[in-house]
Formats: sequence, C-alpha cells, structure tokens
Amino acid sequence: MEVTAIVFALIYLWLAARQSLWCWLAGAISCAIYTYLMFGVQLYMEAGLQAIYVVLAVYGWWQWRYGVAQAPASEQMEYSWYWHGAAIIVLALIASLCAWLLTLYTDADQVWLDSFTTVYSLFATWLLTRKLFSNWLYWLVIDSVYIYLYAIKGFEKTSGLFAIYVLLIVYAMWNWRRSQKDLCSSTG
Repeated sequence: MEVTAIVFALIYLWLAARQSLWCWLAGAISCAIYTYLMFGVQLYMEAGLQAIYVVLAVYGWWQWRYGVAQAPASEQMEYSWYWHGAAIIVLALIASLCAWLLTLYTDADQVWLDSFTTVYSLFATWLLTRKLFSNWLYWLVIDSVYIYLYAIKGFEKTSGLFAIYVLLIVYAMWNWRRSQKDLCSSTG
C-alpha cells in the first residue's frame, strides 16, 4: 500500500509542478491510502491531515478549474512577508495547542513534529490551491522535516519519497518562475 501511495504522490507533485489540474486526483488517491497507514502507526494528526487532503484535493481541483486559481501561477497575487510572518506565528500557536492536547488525551507518538508538520502542511496546501508561489517555500521546510519523521516511524520508502519531493519542489519553483518570466516577456 505504501508503494502505491508513493507512486500517486509523485504523480501528484509532478503534475502540480506543471500546473496540471489532474494533480488533485492523484493527490486524493495517495492521501486516502496514507490516511489508513498513518492511523495504523498512531500518527493521528498525520492521519487527519491526509483525510483533510482528500477534501482539499476536491477544493483544489475546483479552484484550479473554476475559482481564483484558474489563471496561471504567474498571474496570482502573493501575500506580503508581513502577512506570512503573522501566519507563521498563528500557525505555531495552533500547532502547539494540538501537540499539547494530543499529549494529554491520546497515545500519539511524536506529537510536536506531527502537529507542526500537519498544521503547516494544511496551510501550504491552501496556498497551493490558490496557485501561490510561496507554497513551495513552506513545502521545502515541511518536507525536510517529514524525511526525518517518516524515517523514525519505519516508513523508509515514504521518507525517501519526501527526499524526492524536496528535489521536485526545487523543480516546481523553477518551473513556476519560468512561467512567470514567460508571461512577463510576452506582455512586456
């Protein structure tokens, strides 16, 4: 099951890097499988995150097809650094609350890493549904932490997937910036 989830996850990121609407279907399949796997190893925040990703895949597909993200990423307006700074602080508080609650009320493992990666992943996915370039900056950090988290939980293949993700994120950043430059040179 893990290998199947990995294959669909790679397809998802490759298609997202190319701004293909079909990335959301591949992502939904991968996340549905990972929901089951993460619950089985007591990463409850991660299991919940994967389930929410399935819902966000539907939202992302709709946004890219009909919503504000219909235009290429190069045409999307980014938020200010101040806005991102405030978001990072608020998300850290939310993640801390989640970790504290998991510590008190569950047998969850790695509650701090699980909570922080979950909260920031939801945020980065929301940025991606809006086709904002800044999503890739968040993913570079988040996915680097996931390499470690999955390795210590025995998901070596998934840890490897996230190492590949880091490389694909660099490709996505390059590809999205290239499309932005192409748009600027064709209008200027």
